[in-house]
Amino acid sequence: MTDSHLRLSLIRHAQADDPVTQQEDWDRPLTRRGTLDAKEMARRMKTAKYKPQLILSSPAVRARQTSEAFAQCFTGATLQFVDDLYLAEPKQLLQSIREYGGTATHLLVVAHNPGITEFANQIAQDRNIDAMPTGFVVTAEFALSNWHELQSNSGVNVELDYPKRPA
Repeated sequence: MTDSHLRLSLIRHAQADDPVTQQEDWDRPLTRRGTLDAKEMARRMKTAKYKPQLILSSPAVRARQTSEAFAQCFTGATLQFVDDLYLAEPKQLLQSIREYGGTATHLLVVAHNPGITEFANQIAQDRNIDAMPTGFVVTAEFALSNWHELQSNSGVNVELDYPKRPA
């Protein structure tokens, strides 16, 4: 990381099934493609030599399954489910990162649209993200000593990756 001390990866959960009759939104699982996409995105992060220490995730089934794919790839990372990340707005995402980020130098957050895309745009200093489709990953670096200092427009060297990106 260039002159930055912390790295944050924001991930929109992978593709989920459409809700079935009387199924709660919370309970929607990943599709087969969503499961494969989550594993592929985790593999790409590992290939890029990223090493998240902490994964914060919405506990909704689709986010849980996405974050578990990343946790399996990064065996040293701690996976923590945070109720407030379910359908969180940008303000709540910021608060959760400040509250739970701890000492992780690379923090990974799995959440939902539209909040995750709005938040990614708020923190990215040098990129504009039109939309984060399912499985999309935004990684940024921050010249911070801890997550309590995280502010809007402070993320630099922003990288974008997504399942359908050509190799």
